[in-house]
Amino acid sequence: MGFSNFLKRFKKQQPNKEEKSTTWIKCPACGAISFYKEVQKQNNTCPKCEYHFRMSAEERIKLLADEGSFIEHDKNLEPNDPLHFVDKKSYKKRIEENYKKTGRKSAVISGECKINGIPTQLVVFDFNFMGGSLGSVEGEKIVRAVKRAIKTSTGVVIVSTSGGARMQESTFSLMQMAKTSAALASLAEHHLPYISVLTDPTFGGVSASFAFLGDFIIAEPGAMIGFAGPRVIKQTIGEDLPEGFQRAEFLLEHGLIDMVVKREKLKQTIGDLLKYTLKSAS
Repeated sequence: MGFSNFLKRFKKQQPNKEEKSTTWIKCPACGAISFYKEVQKQNNTCPKCEYHFRMSAEERIKLLADEGSFIEHDKNLEPNDPLHFVDKKSYKKRIEENYKKTGRKSAVISGECKINGIPTQLVVFDFNFMGGSLGSVEGEKIVRAVKRAIKTSTGVVIVSTSGGARMQESTFSLMQMAKTSAALASLAEHHLPYISVLTDPTFGGVSASFAFLGDFIIAEPGAMIGFAGPRVIKQTIGEDLPEGFQRAEFLLEHGLIDMVVKREKLKQTIGDLLKYTLKSAS
């Protein structure tokens, strides 16, 4: 119940299409009201306090990939319903609804691109599709991206935003944690770089597997990152949590991630890391 409420709270922070189409947008951090076009020009960050608004997968790709270089792979992969799962709605119904909402059949867009001229395999999660949950299709797309990277001797960049493993697929979704981790171990054996980018929010089975296996783990400022939600943790341990607990800056201070990078410098940082690691591996 606690984690469900936690995800609902995050979804409320995500501007919907109607809100994005309006002239003004209010920052949830400082309360400043800005022209939405001004926020867009600054990579979806608040002009006053630099709060990082959420981005769709398409916006992420536009931010990171060189213009016109992204080629999507495995677009037609779609989930089936091996368990015939039904809660308030059937799993098939939820997939149909999310397809209508996003125009995609999974929470991941995967493909190849160039980042500052460097060929790269790019995998991007979208929280708008079932909370960015990890299912069989998402895991398969990651594994195929890793295989392409090994075949072409390129690096892998995964941008995560997720509530965790997809409960409607039960054990099938949990197996994706092992499946993706094994694929990334193979990438490491070929001395090819994997850069993990953690955005708001990254939780559950995603944070417990490939999201924290990067050679470099980068987080955006203020991103919430962890396994269970803070309310669940507080109820479990019966203690108040430290200020800023599970924020990117807290994780950096405690050595759990490598760096916190503002969105405006993210592409350059990733490009530099790919350039140096691929040069040293050759």
